[in-house]
This record gives sequence, structure tokens and C-alpha cells, in this order.
Amino acid sequence: MKQLVQTFLTIFVVAFALMFLTSYLNSSQGYSGGNTLTVYNWGDYIDPELLSQFEKETGIKVIYQTFDSNEAMMTKIGQGGTTFDVAVPSEYAISKMKEEDLLLPLDHSKLPNLKNIDSRFMNLSFDPNNVYSVPYFWGTVGIIFNPDLVGNLKFESWNDLWDKSLRNQILLVDGAREVMGFGLNSMGYSLNDTNEDHLQQAKAKLNTLTPNVKAIVGDEIKMLLANEEAAVGVVWSGDAAEIMDANDKLDYIVPKEGSNLWFDNMVIPKTAKNIEGAHAFINFMLDPEHAAKNTEYVGYATPNKEALALLPKDISEDKRFYPDPEVTSKLEVYDNLGKKMLAHYNELFLEFKMHRK
Repeated sequence: MKQLVQTFLTIFVVAFALMFLTSYLNSSQGYSGGNTLTVYNWGDYIDPELLSQFEKETGIKVIYQTFDSNEAMMTKIGQGGTTFDVAVPSEYAISKMKEEDLLLPLDHSKLPNLKNIDSRFMNLSFDPNNVYSVPYFWGTVGIIFNPDLVGNLKFESWNDLWDKSLRNQILLVDGAREVMGFGLNSMGYSLNDTNEDHLQQAKAKLNTLTPNVKAIVGDEIKMLLANEEAAVGVVWSGDAAEIMDANDKLDYIVPKEGSNLWFDNMVIPKTAKNIEGAHAFINFMLDPEHAAKNTEYVGYATPNKEALALLPKDISEDKRFYPDPEVTSKLEVYDNLGKKMLAHYNELFLEFKMHRK
């Protein structure tokens, strides 16, 4: 027992010493309290030069931490104990974070550059009036295909995926909302549909797609498509851009029935200690020149209309990734369906995956 107590005391002393040393090192560099800012973002999702520029302009040291899923991010913030001043969740995660009281409202008076965001991407269902969030990047879900491998097939509709010539040629992302979503869209239903008859119809139709589905995969979908190991994929537009950069034979379309319009967004979590610095950082990232630079680095679509005007035309005029308003008007943001309905979507998706076996 005595040895156990001594072990705990040793661990406590070491932990305290590390905390003290970290604090001392930060202070010795002029960084403490209000002039540090912890940004919690997806990996490789910001130009590092912008972080350095922000530090030079403001004197605020940026501590950059990453996550690999919205769920991991929400869990970490929900647990508390770790300071995150700015985070970048997706739209459905914002709905959940609002419900769980994990976000602080934004002070729009401290975000004058908010005026640069395209009005199409403001005041959306997951955050009316942008009380808690500011768009960071956006995109779609669509079909990427290799014209050399699909013959004369012209992809315009989700229903083209069911063409018999595509047997064992399609890769799908491993996402319940994405797969159930295009199943619903292919029948003219909303990808947020909760009507049980419609959901069962969509699953039954997806079951008939299985002969064409080569695999349901994660990040490896990018490598497989770029290496021409499949002819067609259902992917997010950002992934499509990356795949097409690796293999310029491929093309990408958003089906005419509609699809998902997704957003990643800057927010200030409840854990924030430097709220002034958080607003300064968000406003910095909304500056047109900074947003344009970030867009060229990351490769996803910017919602910043002034930044778009600064980008090379081969980026800004590419309608595959910057579709016209008549296209985006047919797209839907994922609604927060609630735990019970989301679990049902996951169950239906699992049944579809099991049907393939």
C-alpha cells in the first residue's frame, strides 16, 4: 500500500513539474494566458504560412491540434479540461454541439470580414443567422468517373450508377448518410427523409446496386480511383479534386436530382480561454487574400466570394467544384436527424453492406 501511495505521489510530482516547465517555457517566449490561441482542426487543413503570419501580426502564439473525425472532436471538447479556442466542425456536428451547449455565440461586430462570405452559404438550417459558426470550406457529394473505362456512358443522374455495364466497377465511401442519401435522391426523395416507406424503398433499390459495387472503403478510395482500379466512385468533391490532381483522366459531376451540400465551419467552443483572440483569428481567415491563399493550399472550395475573385481562373471557373446557384439550389445540407433516426440510417446502411456478402 505504501509503495502504491509513493507511486501516485511520484506521478503527481512529475505531472506538476511538466506543467510548470511548459508554462515557464511559454512565458520565457512571451506566450502566456491571453496571447496563446489553440486551434483544433482537421489534419493538413490550413496553410501553415497563415498561422505564422497571424502570429507575427498579432503577437498571439497559435497552438495547432488536429482531429480525424467530428465525433472525436466533439468528445474531446465535451470532456472539458483542454482549452480549444477555435474548432472546425462540419455542419451536422454544429447542430449536435448546440444541443449539448458546447459552443459560444459569435460577436459579429468583431468579424467585419464576415461580409465576404457568399450569401448562399449563410443562414443555413444547421445554424440560423450564423449565431455560432462561420463557413470555412464547402463542397458536394457526387460521382467521379474515368471516361476511358466507362465507354459511352454519360453520368448525369444517380440512376446511371445502376447501368449494367458497371458491374464490379463502383467504389462507395463508407458513410451511411452519403449512401442512403444518394439512394433517396435517386428516387426523388430528400436525403434527410425520415419517412419509413421511403427509407425502405431506398434500401431495397440500393440492394439492386450491389452487383456494380466493387467495394465500400475509406480514405483508400482516393488511391484506388487514381490508380484506375475502379471506373467510378461516389465521393466528396474535395476528394474528387485530389484524385483528379493525381490522374487528370477522371471527371466529376453532381447528379441532376441533387445531392449533399457540406460545410466545415469555424466556431468558438465553450472551452475557449482567449475569446478575443478567437474572433481575431476567424476574422483573419475571412480576409480575402488569406482565404484565397488557404484555398490554393487546401484545394477545397471557398465560400468567400471576394477570395474567389483572387483565385486563378482554372480554379474559380471550374463548375464541377464551384457550381452555379441553380445547381446549389438543388443541394441539401444534412439535417441533424436525432440519435434514434441516425441510428436507423446506420442500421439500414449496415443491412445494405451485409446484403453485398
